[in-house]
Amino acid sequence: MGICSINLFNGEKKELNKQHEHVKNVYSVRTIDQQQVRFEVETMMPTIHGIFRTRVYLDLAETPIQHIVMISTFCDYRSSSNLAPYVRIHSECLTGEIFGSLKCDCGPQLNAALDKINEVGGLLSYLRGHEGRSIGLVNKLRAYKLQDKSGFDTVDANVALGFPADNRKYYAAAAILNDLGIVSFRLLTNNPDKVSQLEQYGIIVVERIPLIVGENQFNKFYFDTKRDRMNHILPKVKST
Repeated sequence: MGICSINLFNGEKKELNKQHEHVKNVYSVRTIDQQQVRFEVETMMPTIHGIFRTRVYLDLAETPIQHIVMISTFCDYRSSSNLAPYVRIHSECLTGEIFGSLKCDCGPQLNAALDKINEVGGLLSYLRGHEGRSIGLVNKLRAYKLQDKSGFDTVDANVALGFPADNRKYYAAAAILNDLGIVSFRLLTNNPDKVSQLEQYGIIVVERIPLIVGENQFNKFYFDTKRDRMNHILPKVKST
């Protein structure tokens, strides 16, 4: 059975108390960020993970991209007893989520995050336009080809194509969270850069929750690269 209330550690309580010191700064940031997206529609969606309130936002900076938010229905993430709901900011990955590609861990992460949010309460923000860390589907497959033919890792392949190692931006996620009235939460991620980017928008991440799933023989090099070159907090993957 899921839980709504979350016990905070002493350090996390201190972080929450800091909200009052930053009200003016957070308000000014939110005023700007909320202009980046526009709420379009909300409906209920039953899924294999549970029933979710589903909201769609139009990205005004990257039209016609539309982002999706899946919100747990049984627990009010805005209630005083749930000061730090679980949140997953998930990047779109057609190859991993639709076709079950074993080159990445995106599909298993999406499924695990939805299961967790349905269990404990919170939401998942699904960011469209992030395919291949925001280089697009065609360039993502070109990067895969470089990895297969030339032995490049995922960082060098993106750079060889003229892109940064990670081209993703999280302004839309910050704007959506602000629209929902969430200024502090527990973030399901292995990526410290995601935490840093969100905090730049005045949002407080009180705890990073690891989401380590989907390791297999085909993505061991990918996991090693994310850990060793992109500073993701991951264990070493054993060879099989």
